[in-house]
Parts: sequence; C-alpha cells; structure tokens
Amino acid sequence: MTRYVHAKKIILTDEVIEDGYLAIEDGKFNGIILEKPTDGEILDYSEDTIAPGLVDTHIHGYVGHDVMDNDFKGIQKISEALLACGVTSWLPTTLTASTEQLNDVCQTIGDNYEDVVGAKIRGIFLEGPFFTEKYKGAQNLAYMSDPSIEKLKHWNDLSNDLVKKIAIAPERDGVKEFIEFANTIGVKTALAHSDASYEEAKEAVDAGANIFIHTYNAMSGLHHRNPGMVGAALGLDNVFAELISDGHHVHPGAAQVVVKARGPKQTVLVTDCMRAGGLGDGESILGELEVVVKDGQARLKDGGNLAGSILRLNESVRNMFEWGIVSQADALRMASYSPAKSVDIDDVCGQIKAGLDADFIIVGEDLELKATFLNGALKYKQ
Repeated sequence: MTRYVHAKKIILTDEVIEDGYLAIEDGKFNGIILEKPTDGEILDYSEDTIAPGLVDTHIHGYVGHDVMDNDFKGIQKISEALLACGVTSWLPTTLTASTEQLNDVCQTIGDNYEDVVGAKIRGIFLEGPFFTEKYKGAQNLAYMSDPSIEKLKHWNDLSNDLVKKIAIAPERDGVKEFIEFANTIGVKTALAHSDASYEEAKEAVDAGANIFIHTYNAMSGLHHRNPGMVGAALGLDNVFAELISDGHHVHPGAAQVVVKARGPKQTVLVTDCMRAGGLGDGESILGELEVVVKDGQARLKDGGNLAGSILRLNESVRNMFEWGIVSQADALRMASYSPAKSVDIDDVCGQIKAGLDADFIIVGEDLELKATFLNGALKYKQ
C-alpha cells in the first residue's frame, strides 16, 4: 500500500515542491502529488520540510568509536547514532596507517557492511596514506609514501569493491598513473594533506582527480603569485570542494568564497568527525595520536593541530544557512546530493527520486532535525 508524507516543502535536486505529498511504496520513493490523496496513510508534516537523507562522505568516527578500531560492532554503533544527525548514508573513513591495518579495516567493512541497521554504508573513503609531511595535520607521517596501485587494488579487493574515494598528495611520484588506475576501478581520487603547487594540483585533476578534501585545511594556501592547492580548489573546472563548516576549521567568510567559486552543486559539506563526536569535552584519540576536545574543537595534545572535528552534519547545514551563505534548500543539498554526486553514489542516495530507497529527513523552519526515515520507516524522532 502507498503511504504519503505531506510537507510544506519537499527539496528536490533542482526545485522545491510546496505543499506536496511524497509517495512511498515498498520502502522506495514513488513520486510526488499535489492533491490530497484519497487512499493510503498520510503522515502529516505540513509545517515542515522533507529533504533527502544526509550523506557524510568523510567521517572517521562518532560516539566513542572509530573506523580504525576495526571493530564492526563499533561501526554499527556509529551507523545507529548517525540517524540522530540526519545522516542516512556514509563512507567510513580511514586514516594514514600501516598497510596491514588498512588491509584489515577494508576486509572487515567489506565483509559486514550490509548488516548495519542505521545509516547505510555506501563505500569506504581511504584518507591517505599517500600524503606529504608538511601538511600532515593529524595524520601519522610514519606511514606516508608514494601512491601504490598494487595497494589500492588490494584494499579494494579486500573490501569487495567498496572503496569509493582515496585521498593523495599530488606532488608525490606516480600520481598520474595512480589516478588513471583508480578511475578504471570506479574509485574517485581526492587531493589533500599537500604542499602541491597549483600546477601539480591541476595535473592531478587533468588526470582525473575530482575532489579537494577539507578545503583550506592541510593544503598549500592561496597567494596571488602562487595559487597553491587552495587556488586549484577554487578555480579549476569540474571539481568538488569539501568544507568543514563548524566555524573552527574555516571562517564563514572563507566558506562563502568556496560556495561563490564552486557553487552549491560542487560544494560538499562533510564533518571529518572523530570518535569524540557526540561525547562532549575531554581526552580522546585519533589513530595513534592523543587528542583533547575543548570548546567545540578537537586538537592534538602534542602540537595543537586540529584533529578532525566533533561536528554533526545537520549542524553543518544549519551553519551554512545561518551564516547567510546559501538558502535552506542549497544547504541541505550540499550535505546530500553534492556529496553523493562527488563519489558517484547519487544513483542510490542523496536525492528524492522515484525508485530510490525512501531515506529522508524532516526539518523544521530553522532547519532543526525533527525525524529521520530509512526505507520509508521512522528511525529517529526528536
């Protein structure tokens, strides 16, 4: 039987439907009608907005668990907790680590990802280990090296072809061949933790790289005689730029520059959240590095570098709107359709479209999260 969800607004990829009824059948989206249906159950959210479930393509951990723990029970806990953040799809994200540890994590996720009952695992993001020392951030330089086609192939094989994105530094040796190979197996190459010149970044993009990771952070900055990685992220065609819009990683004015340069469709909101997310202030750990969380920031105990974030993706959406940078609709799209599109999973998530799983959220007038649905079923309620 068809069920309907009535809402003040329904956010689609290229338009906003007002006063519509979203049809759901067998857990899938089944179109939108404007007249009140005469049969079927109607859920009334007539004062609120329906948006696609949010998609976090860069998240290391949450509620005390981390992807690098290689504990699928912990990953399950993350998936369940993400529903309260409006996230219905995510990419478990690794860190720069030993080859053996990354082997184990890829295999664990690949063997078990379909068993999660919370936010759906749509792939794996390998953040590293092919970075460079100067902008190592909270990544462990002991494991950094030049890109290895053999290692990427092995990680993807172990994961049952679940790797969707890998981040590298474009100034390392063998980048062009690595990117070209990644493209042949459906893995998107992102650029990060790098002191590359604008020209080196452009060469990587010309070879097929398409995402700049946490724009501004851990990359060579913009100078009018040396545009650097930031200049490439802002100026090159057909690339996506990630933003951590927590107010700590990037100033609102700098976030506005990215959106003006890339547009909402090529700006990707991510959290880069680590295990301390959802737990408040205190000591924590990221990979093998000690972290202190205080005043909404996660920083390395040794040196004070930002160590990921404790941001929730629905908070990121609200910030971009409240800072006056984008409309509510675009803020929601930047955390759903844009990230899904950046890693070619928009055919399964990130948009309200007939035939896709009915994974969606309900937000109020001020973008506060009211409910999260998976396959048309209510899974979280404020």
